[in-house]
Amino acid sequence: MSTQLFNVAVVGATGAVGEQIRRLLEERDFPIASLKLLSSARSAGSTIIFKGKPVTVEEAAPDSFRGVDIALFSAGGEVSKALIPHAVEHGAVCIDNTNAYRMDPETPLVVPEVNIDKISDHRGIIANPNCSTIQMVAALKPIYDRFGISRIIVSTYQAVSGAGASAVKEMLRQSSEVLSGNDSNPAILPVSSLPVKHQIAFNVIPQIDKFQENGFTLEEMKMIRETQKILDDDSLEVTATCVRVPVVYGHSESVYVELKNDFDIEEIKALLADAPGVVLVDDPSGQRYPLATDAAGKNEVFVGRVRRDLSNPRGLNLWIVSDNLLKGAAWNAVQIAEYIAIPQQA
Repeated sequence: MSTQLFNVAVVGATGAVGEQIRRLLEERDFPIASLKLLSSARSAGSTIIFKGKPVTVEEAAPDSFRGVDIALFSAGGEVSKALIPHAVEHGAVCIDNTNAYRMDPETPLVVPEVNIDKISDHRGIIANPNCSTIQMVAALKPIYDRFGISRIIVSTYQAVSGAGASAVKEMLRQSSEVLSGNDSNPAILPVSSLPVKHQIAFNVIPQIDKFQENGFTLEEMKMIRETQKILDDDSLEVTATCVRVPVVYGHSESVYVELKNDFDIEEIKALLADAPGVVLVDDPSGQRYPLATDAAGKNEVFVGRVRRDLSNPRGLNLWIVSDNLLKGAAWNAVQIAEYIAIPQQA
């Protein structure tokens, strides 16, 4: 076991993902010599207990990273773009939860169960993929390796927590208002910076992030490009429709894949059951399949409804569910940090 201790910084420490990162670092007894909790000026000065000791939250600034070995960022893309270059200059390895560096050709985009070997390629920055991409590629990787995949069609059912704590509060408020017969008064979703807002309570919104010129949203394009990059396969055909649903935690995905080779459905299930970080929940006769309510609070990716397509003998359908704040963000980032700190144990 490594005895080296690391100076760690968490940027966005008071946010939903930052809170989970702090919890995981403490629960897993990450080898920390010192911990810096960094945030915006609004939260600076507050105190957070870590391993029984108070830690004062500081405002994140370019000089915050002097002496820091590992910095975990989850404070938004603009913050990452502004501060990560300074952190790297000070010698920190940055694990970024935002979209800022994901498609940078010099930045590895890592899901530990899929492409942990890419970590060694980093130049001070390792990117955490989009939450929806992470759970999908974690489930598909063993199938991709064994049979090959030529095409992926994915429809997502994404939890409101993916849009932040304020969006969750809005959903809960709207639910109460609608049940009381009042107007829902949407103010945040689908995109806070756009003028048109839609009710999320008792509704489904087929827009996550801004629309691009090709008619896809940015969230959908993230899934397409990131999947190709993570699997290192530009020939892989991927299309996505990303939808916001009134669920607090846990993204769900209906995934159809076309394999390059013939397959046995029982072998597919065996591969999933043995895959690292994946839990197979597939018992139609007992009505057992992954549910967002069951996945919430858990680190694993859950897969079920595994079945051969009726129109294509090489087509495969799956249902994939995971907690978007954990495997989709905080847990994936902490896993990467563990591989950096104690690779022989991770």
